[in-house]
Amino acid sequence: MQRRDFLAATLAASATTAFAQGSGAYPARPIRFVVPFPPGGGTDTTSRLIAEKFGSLLGWTVVVDNKAGAGGNIGLDFVAKSAPDGYTIGMGQASNLAINPSLYAKMPFDPLKDLTPIVSIAEQPVVLVVRADSPLKTFADFVQAAKANPGKVGLAQAGTGTVGHLAGELLHQRAGLRLLQVPYKGAGPAMTDLLGGQVDSYFGSAPSVMGQLAAGKVRALAVSSARRISALPNVPTIAEQGHAGFDATTWLGLVGPAGMPADAVERLNAETVKILARADVKDKLAQEGSEATPGTPQQFAAQIRAEHAKWGTLIREAHIRVE
Repeated sequence: MQRRDFLAATLAASATTAFAQGSGAYPARPIRFVVPFPPGGGTDTTSRLIAEKFGSLLGWTVVVDNKAGAGGNIGLDFVAKSAPDGYTIGMGQASNLAINPSLYAKMPFDPLKDLTPIVSIAEQPVVLVVRADSPLKTFADFVQAAKANPGKVGLAQAGTGTVGHLAGELLHQRAGLRLLQVPYKGAGPAMTDLLGGQVDSYFGSAPSVMGQLAAGKVRALAVSSARRISALPNVPTIAEQGHAGFDATTWLGLVGPAGMPADAVERLNAETVKILARADVKDKLAQEGSEATPGTPQQFAAQIRAEHAKWGTLIREAHIRVE
């Protein structure tokens, strides 16, 4: 009787465990969410928005861990080398997933082999802005000034290899402009020098310029995305101002180590897609100049591969390198 009772209890426990796993037992413990950039920036803000929703809506314990440095490489290298059990994820970005592999002489990880794409989160264009008192009133004025003064119109960007920098290089290719690219160590110093008159223009991420646009201190001439964005509906794209096909956006998405369990990937993807469909989340992203981009893991993987090839080609042609 004792043996039969023991077997029955074991079978019941196994059935209960299988049922729990099948009904979404993951996650069974806290998730470490690595943000490969400092606190307070655009990537950190969006990451914390998603982490907060995981907690408030699902009851998950998610610990945000900022591991900044090397253009996002340090944080994502930590993710790539973590146990592939679903309990360490990271916020990947255009820079560390698609740009850095061609930009840096050495990479500590291969984004196409060492990471599991989970879900695309959002994308945002870079915005070409000038001071409110600038004589450059339109994008056409900017192009005309750059052509009349080759290599003299200063274009600030938040760092070498950022989407803002590469958008400037793409503009050089498409419009035949020779701009004076001025790299800064972050968006803050770039905006400070723009407002102070030390540089003529700034190709900055939408979150980095929205505050000064709202305050009337800068004027937007164009956005770099293929379509206008809801946060700046009256600002035309570069594509619609004579440069068809121009598209340079920064984007974010969740990744984990290669070899993650399929059930963990599916659960993270499904719950994140639901979160991104919420009106309050869409509104929050829109305020920062971002657009939600939910999709399947396969769609995100395809996006990473396409952007990896696109930016790699541009970086090689422009001979851009970071040691």
